[in-house]
Amino acid sequence: MAKKLSIGSWAYTFGPYEDDPVPFDTVVKRLGELEFDGVEVGAFKPHIDINDYPMRSDRDKIKALIAENNLEISGLAADFWSHPGPGTDAAQEDDAYFKLFKRNLQLALDLGSPAIRVDTVDDPEKGVEGVDRRTAWNRIVSVWQRCAQVAEDHGVLLVWEFEPGFMFNKPSEIVAMVNEVNHPNFKVLFDTCHAQMCATVGARQPGNTETLGENGVIELARQLKGQIGHFHLIDSDNTLHGDETSTHAPFGEGILKFDEIIPVIMEETGYDGDWFSIDLCFWAGAWEVTENAKTFLAPYLEKY
Repeated sequence: MAKKLSIGSWAYTFGPYEDDPVPFDTVVKRLGELEFDGVEVGAFKPHIDINDYPMRSDRDKIKALIAENNLEISGLAADFWSHPGPGTDAAQEDDAYFKLFKRNLQLALDLGSPAIRVDTVDDPEKGVEGVDRRTAWNRIVSVWQRCAQVAEDHGVLLVWEFEPGFMFNKPSEIVAMVNEVNHPNFKVLFDTCHAQMCATVGARQPGNTETLGENGVIELARQLKGQIGHFHLIDSDNTLHGDETSTHAPFGEGILKFDEIIPVIMEETGYDGDWFSIDLCFWAGAWEVTENAKTFLAPYLEKY
């Protein structure tokens, strides 16, 4: 079955758009005009923050807005960054992280999202203050096992987006995390730009750098066969935005070879999800290149 195409709404709120974000309703209307299949919801201010939409009736209005513009929701990126990361002491107190996850899971359910995104939150080089890396790792594995189960109970897939800006970003750690969580409802959110920076460049890795060669994106995708639950497609220019996380360059302005990457994704990874999502996070001209991004991917969507 042909993949459907969406784009993350956060591209129009972060970085260059922080002082003048594009409202969520404007994003949705524009995506509808461009005949996207869906939108990936940034569930944080100034878009769909759980505290700004506390009631089911508030959330129903968002669902209606999306449906009225002939769109679906491909996933939900929840705001875990404004709270202590899953490996911290604070996250353990009164089961704070798990409770926060369940609140965001309810938002995903109310909006009709098939997936909810998580990450490790903390800085990859500094780690978790006052907590050794093994303890932080074990805490994250444990709570994500619980999160995966409660999400499965409600029919929502839990996907982890690795990236150079967060802990445990080495290829072996990415593979090991999935294996240790070891839950059928826990999968990787594979962002091609992040994969380039983690597996080819080895950006922001503590200690010895670990890469998978010049074709790191493809090699990492192969190592994660059967473990990928969602894809973000975007180019990479081998740089970091603000020395923090990957620069999400528009298609054609980076170095990734999608003629080689997408066939591997479709034919070798076992990916059976419904969606491809574009991620233009931190790109200054994201709004202007949105249509071009859709046009770039059109031949691949037609082929597969």
